[in-house]
Parts: sequence; structure tokens; C-alpha cells
Amino acid sequence: MTGNRLPHGWTLEAIRNISGDQDAVLLDADRTVTWLGWPATDERIRPEIVLGFHSLCLVKPIDDDDWYMGSLNDDGSVGCWSAYTHFQEALRGL
Repeated sequence: MTGNRLPHGWTLEAIRNISGDQDAVLLDADRTVTWLGWPATDERIRPEIVLGFHSLCLVKPIDDDDWYMGSLNDDGSVGCWSAYTHFQEALRGL
């Protein structure tokens, strides 16, 4: 895991403004993230960046340019069900 950092060129204020979530936070990337494939093709994602939006998250994997949207579980893990090719598109999809 590469640690806690924002996407290149972004501030937390800009992320909050575009997402509409003024409580958006940068989360620790040291957590379990799973792509919830269908049917039964779940795949582990190695997160580089994790952003929290209440019970939702956006995850940027280490080895992928896409952004994955998912739910933040009580144990801190994330289950992702949607992918976006552009970060700004993912923010608007929240």
C-alpha cells in the first residue's frame, strides 16, 4: 500500500465541492477492498487511494487507472460494485 494521499492535482475542498459531500475524507489505504463481481467472481483490489463519503467510498487501485465505487463496511473493508474511468465522473456518481 502506498499510504494516504489525494489524487494528483486535487484538494479535499475541490473533492467536497464536486461530490456535494462536505464531510468527504481521505481514508487509510491499508484496508481490504474487493470488487464484487457477478456471478461469484469477486476480486481483491490493492488500493492506492481511498476516499470516504459517509458510507460510500471511491478507491483508486495501485495497478489500474479506473476509480471504483463501493460501500464502507463496519470492519473498515470496502465492497465495490461500480467502476469509472474518470475521477470527476466518479465524484458526480456518488
